Amino acid sequence: MANISFEGKVAIVTGAGGGLGRQHALELARRGAKVVVNDLGGAMDGSGGSSEAAVKVVEEIKALGGEAIANGSSVTDDAGVALMVKDAMDAWGRIDILIANAGVLRDKSFSKMEIADFDFVMAVHLMGTVKPTKAVWEIMKAQNYGRIIVTTSSTGLYGNFGQANYGAAKLSLVGFMNTMKIEGQKNNIHVNAISPVAATRMTENLGMPPEMLAKLAPEAVTPGVMYLCSEEAPTGVILTAGAGVFSVAKIYETEGVHLTGDALSAEGVRDQWARITDEAGQKAYFNGGEQGQKVFRKISAV
Repeated sequence: MANISFEGKVAIVTGAGGGLGRQHALELARRGAKVVVNDLGGAMDGSGGSSEAAVKVVEEIKALGGEAIANGSSVTDDAGVALMVKDAMDAWGRIDILIANAGVLRDKSFSKMEIADFDFVMAVHLMGTVKPTKAVWEIMKAQNYGRIIVTTSSTGLYGNFGQANYGAAKLSLVGFMNTMKIEGQKNNIHVNAISPVAATRMTENLGMPPEMLAKLAPEAVTPGVMYLCSEEAPTGVILTAGAGVFSVAKIYETEGVHLTGDALSAEGVRDQWARITDEAGQKAYFNGGEQGQKVFRKISAV
């Protein structure tokens, strides 16, 4: 099969001044894409800001012979997001790929976490993905082509102490993806999620040994993202990636049981718990209506 190429494609990568975003932007450019390198340049808690990091990545891309422009907008700012999209359209007249990678951390146990910490992390991760997606959506529909990657996390999928805000934000992006994959189908807009494990600024305080950090380089995640950006990409998939290990995470639903009569009670649920949780025959649904269809099927079988 031919190599994956992004010749003629235009991409926006948010949070691309370093770490995963930088690698995504560089690899897109190596494969022919024109890239908007977006980065606010703030600290990990979202404070401060400078476009210097984005400018450096643009210089790297140009040194490779590629085309790129820097954008220092915050992904939470409506005017800034509009400017980011305008920059791309003014320069190249189309937008084919959006990688929503920008993120922040404000880790604390839930007891010590302020609501402001929760609000801010949700704003950056959730709305900082929703707003750029909204800004490119009609462009992609008019083109009948688009590839959007949201960035989820194992914390969102499975939990992690001290990250209630981050976990809630990251799993919310799976819910967002699950609807956008459906709405984008008729216009060839594929929406997927990457769940990365990589050594970046966001993991530098975990105290991992250098040899492990080397294996967890962002470069080992980017190949999966490139596939999800490609014309052959699936849609509605959560791809986990780290150290060159790739797998797919799914939400499954068991077949369950239909309780009626006296069994339709708290005690009935308790007594049938083994059958309710039995994994035999479980399925991963593509849309919410499939769950309803199962319910109707089971009650019709009585």
